[in-house]
Amino acid sequence: MWGVIPAAGQGSRIQPLAFSKELLPVGSRLDGERERPRAVSEYLVERLVLGGADKLCFVISPGKSDILEYYGGGAFAATVFYSVQPEPAGLCDAVFRALPLIAPDEHVLVGLPDTIWFPADALTHLPEGELSFLLFPVQRPELFDAVVLDDRDRVLQIQVKSPQASSRWIWGAFKMPGSILRELHALWEARNRRDEYVGTLVNAWLEEGGRARGVPAGHSYVDVGTVRGYREAVLLLGDETLTTPPPVAEVVNPDL
Repeated sequence: MWGVIPAAGQGSRIQPLAFSKELLPVGSRLDGERERPRAVSEYLVERLVLGGADKLCFVISPGKSDILEYYGGGAFAATVFYSVQPEPAGLCDAVFRALPLIAPDEHVLVGLPDTIWFPADALTHLPEGELSFLLFPVQRPELFDAVVLDDRDRVLQIQVKSPQASSRWIWGAFKMPGSILRELHALWEARNRRDEYVGTLVNAWLEEGGRARGVPAGHSYVDVGTVRGYREAVLLLGDETLTTPPPVAEVVNPDL
């Protein structure tokens, strides 16, 4: 299974930094007997591996060679690959940069590398064979992509940063077969690549008869892309450390 990590964004909300925002130190972990700072993107990498990914593709911009230097060719139990997004062109464009690597019969997980969420193994709740979104409850859904479900947990609509968001559940990650990723890419091309956000593209896909499921298996979610979010992440990690045992994937590739 593939894990795609779109990491080409400029991180303007939390700059200036001397490094890519995905390497922002948040919390720590044990490296053998030594405790060291943990890059924020490591939380997503760990969760993708716990969700079943054994191959990861970081989509980076030309100026983010520090991510390549940090992760090298492997992280946790997964092999790491890289694809380059030449210019900032939105999340859809970034995700589709990994498409040449993914076979139609393989599954793919996608998450955002500047977020931290729990439980760490929540991706294991996403089903096989369909497009599914891992959902989290938040207090301000208008800042995210709110997901509206029917009584069978089918996705009716994704409300992209809508001030009138009618659901408090937002997506934090998603899963699909490579065949559906190709369908979404074909639709994106047919729409002249105008969809910057995954939500607007999925809405168009649903209107054409596509189906997606929402899985409300998450219980906490923080976007670390702002200073306020960074502070919330530090508090969240403190709370989770007190209540949650270390995840199985805490053993990290020594080359990391």
